[in-house]
Amino acid sequence: MSEPTLFPESGFLRLRIDLAYDGTHYSGWAKQPDQRTIQEEIEKVLSLIAQVPIETIVAGRTDAGVHASGQVIHVDIPDALEYEDLAFKLNCMLDEDIRILKVSLVSTAFHARFSATQRSYSYTILDGNRLVPPLLRLGVAAWYRTLDIDLLNAASALLLGHHDFAAFCKFREGATTVRTLVRFNWIRDEEGYLIADIAADAFCYSMVRNLVGAVVCVAEGRNSLEWIASMLANKERVPDSLVFEARGLSLRTVQYPSLGPN
Repeated sequence: MSEPTLFPESGFLRLRIDLAYDGTHYSGWAKQPDQRTIQEEIEKVLSLIAQVPIETIVAGRTDAGVHASGQVIHVDIPDALEYEDLAFKLNCMLDEDIRILKVSLVSTAFHARFSATQRSYSYTILDGNRLVPPLLRLGVAAWYRTLDIDLLNAASALLLGHHDFAAFCKFREGATTVRTLVRFNWIRDEEGYLIADIAADAFCYSMVRNLVGAVVCVAEGRNSLEWIASMLANKERVPDSLVFEARGLSLRTVQYPSLGPN
């Protein structure tokens, strides 16, 4: 992973930027040729304001269509640039599906990705072949079968801990699939939506959507709890047909050491 080209010790300040976005119309966080991405849009506007090229470092790269309500990035900006009203300026220039929540001055020791100790996501499903209301359609995945929440939680609990999650990640050259899953549980809210709360030290490419697809197979009665345990132990890749869609997934929080920036 590349570092920013501009460094605070050379006349630049480091800022932490907390942001939220609707990922529906973007090809994920990371810049890609001929694709519209969150990173490209933010860097374009930051560079215009700063009048120098600005690079962002993100806490966790989200996939195409995935949302965020608590994403974190850091940037290095010229120390002559007034940053106190930067959030206001960015929100005036960015499309409304990207919002800057907070801009904070941090020390050069802060790194949005490597300083983070935990990331948490939510995943929302409306099961039982019920219709998703139009205003919620971009944040909820519909499922045609009814899901047993007790089985959802039992299957999810089997995945907790420090494991090689190769069975639940899309392959990336040189990337590790060893992670520590610290929380994976489900609730059914008053309106009947199933909501997962899932947290880990970090996540592999497409890991959450793979995990959701696997535990849903158990909750609908298609596969057993033993199947989940076997997949994890044998590193047998979850079929792509079981991977859930992006629209139900949202990055909620990124945690940092208590002595560091929050």
